[in-house]
Amino acid sequence: MGQSSDPATGDSLAGLRHRLAPLVADGAAFDGWDEAGVRAAAVIAGVDPDAALYAFTSTGAPLAMAVIGAWLETIDAAMEAAFGAGALDGAPVREKIRRLVMFRLEAVAGQEEAVRRASAIMALPRNAPRAARLGWRSADAMWRLAGDTAADYNHYTKRTLLAAIYTATLAVWLDDASQAKAETAAFLGRRIDGVMRFEKAKARLARAPEAPFSITRFLGRLRYPAA
Repeated sequence: MGQSSDPATGDSLAGLRHRLAPLVADGAAFDGWDEAGVRAAAVIAGVDPDAALYAFTSTGAPLAMAVIGAWLETIDAAMEAAFGAGALDGAPVREKIRRLVMFRLEAVAGQEEAVRRASAIMALPRNAPRAARLGWRSADAMWRLAGDTAADYNHYTKRTLLAAIYTATLAVWLDDASQAKAETAAFLGRRIDGVMRFEKAKARLARAPEAPFSITRFLGRLRYPAA
């Protein structure tokens, strides 16, 4: 259903969503992320407004979340186009992640009010599951571009941590009035350093050989505990 073509526009529904969502974002500070924003974007794009609405409502998600999701997909796609041809080869992992997160922030520069409104919509309890999936998808895209191939529990912990880092950094970025968003860059650097220390600690624990259990030693420690 999501990939079918709309005869009024000649676009696939997914393609139409991706064409319109950035236009909705451009006007979201005034028109919002809902029907008024979609109709205004459709007029700009020369698309039947009813067809534009159908492109988003056909996803089964609430209209605003469908539009925001499509917008984030366009940012994911732009990030993959920018970094998917070996652009990050040779860089340390922390630098790869830093560049990817900063790319996403720079991609929405000038759209702070649209981001605030989108964040408020995503924070609503009824939208929490979809918002979490969107955050996971973007974190997964970043880790894949950074060369991560983990398939065990690290796959999940890395993405969960990165989604949290990105969300926190985005909140700082929204209110950052420093020159060239220097406070955001410093905040992001500290958070990445923290994750890298955590990953190194996990690796050391994983490599540490487990000492064989000794009932004699165990009982001795109970009797003569270390000072």
